[in-house]
Amino acid sequence: MITVERLSFAYPDGTQALRNISLSIRNGESAGIIGANGAGKSTLVNHLNGWLRPQSGTVKVEGSRSTGKNQENLRRMVGLVFQNPDDQLFMTRLFDDIMFGPGNLGLPRQESEAEAERLLRDFGLWELRGKPPSKLSQGQKRFAAFAAVLVMRPCVLVMDEPTSDLDPRNRKKLASLVNSLASTRITVSHDLDFIWDTCSRVFIMNSGRISAQGEARALLSNRELLEENALELPLRLQR
Repeated sequence: MITVERLSFAYPDGTQALRNISLSIRNGESAGIIGANGAGKSTLVNHLNGWLRPQSGTVKVEGSRSTGKNQENLRRMVGLVFQNPDDQLFMTRLFDDIMFGPGNLGLPRQESEAEAERLLRDFGLWELRGKPPSKLSQGQKRFAAFAAVLVMRPCVLVMDEPTSDLDPRNRKKLASLVNSLASTRITVSHDLDFIWDTCSRVFIMNSGRISAQGEARALLSNRELLEENALELPLRLQR
């Protein structure tokens, strides 16, 4: 499904964010990308839907290479849920926000409206569909951002710090949602307990490189490996 080969990227200020990254993620897999702040996690996943484009190396999704010419095709395939829902919700009504993506992609309106209603009902947001997103709680905004991406039915779902503003009950609800999806899922998070609950494989990043990869629970149980990468054991293993 996803192949990254020898990907490097530097920001205009000279910060080298990615250094010769190579990885592959299989169709239907749920993968976690973890690492300390500044490790390059968000920069990496922002390459998967063309938000950023490779300066050297290649990124392919279902064999389609990331270039300026096929950026729209990549964004049809790869849905990105931003770390901050306020960066994703900008319309004056919640329902308009959910429908913005399908309209932008030219998807059939009637089908998209039916899917939007289903998602909003599942997330307990249907009664709020006429409200401005700015009036929602942070948890409600988080699920609204998910609905705005899922309504486009991407084959790859990328989530950047999806639990950062959720209470324990909603965090559990989100984990159940993520585990129910058939799409390929990629989660960037400092919440290693959420990674434990939702991911089968993990990539550890450090200073713009992949420092380790493997079966999720094996890596997340390895205290020495995590500490080498400025991480700690999941809370469930610290008791």
